[in-house]
Amino acid sequence: MFGKFDATSSMLVLQVAPQPRDIKRLGVEGINRIWRDNKLRAVGMKRAKSLYEAAQKSIGCTEGESCSRMEIQLLLQDYHTKTAQYQAVIETIDELCRQIPEVAKLLEIKGVGLVTVAGFLSEVGDIRRFNSPKQIQKLAGLALRESSSGKHKGQTTISKRGRARLRAILFQAVMPLVAKNAEFAEIHNYYTTRIKNPLKKKQSLIALSCKLIRVFYAILTKGTEYDPEKLIKDIHRPVEHLAA
Repeated sequence: MFGKFDATSSMLVLQVAPQPRDIKRLGVEGINRIWRDNKLRAVGMKRAKSLYEAAQKSIGCTEGESCSRMEIQLLLQDYHTKTAQYQAVIETIDELCRQIPEVAKLLEIKGVGLVTVAGFLSEVGDIRRFNSPKQIQKLAGLALRESSSGKHKGQTTISKRGRARLRAILFQAVMPLVAKNAEFAEIHNYYTTRIKNPLKKKQSLIALSCKLIRVFYAILTKGTEYDPEKLIKDIHRPVEHLAA
């Protein structure tokens, strides 16, 4: 009935009516009243009716309901506690990150969030100790290597010799970037559709992870502003591709 289990409307119903029998007892009007009393506007009679009808069709064990109800209440309390703790941690991380002047510029990049920036900085440390972004790429285990022997030329892969957590942070960061950031989406599309040597989707995401390292390195070391146009100009398009 709900896109997310932790939606406010869902949590309110779970708090009052955690089981199908409770929902049937409330009825459509009763469910809707819970939302109206809490001044929720995104849900109404249509959603309440769908929920009530689903409860009517629900099957399963109905014994031990009092203990099940107690368990759900305890789980909800635990969820709210953990959510509050998470928020407190995020606020502390945000306060610490804001002490670095260039962090604000990183967060201006569409698709880049606080968790990505904080994770990157915690793994890399003082970025000025690196002479080039390639060193950070190597630290993340994203340096390219070729598995070859004698005359045999093997497949080129990333080394994976480095900080796995940093590599994961970067990889997880580029996925929302491709979805939300127009420049990264265009580069990803170019990498995967170019005429000469097109990359597979995962290979493209790895290449974009390396590009994100270069963007972060330039902003953090030089204090430059993020320039979407400059990022797009880095795409080397063949002459025939431009003509097409």
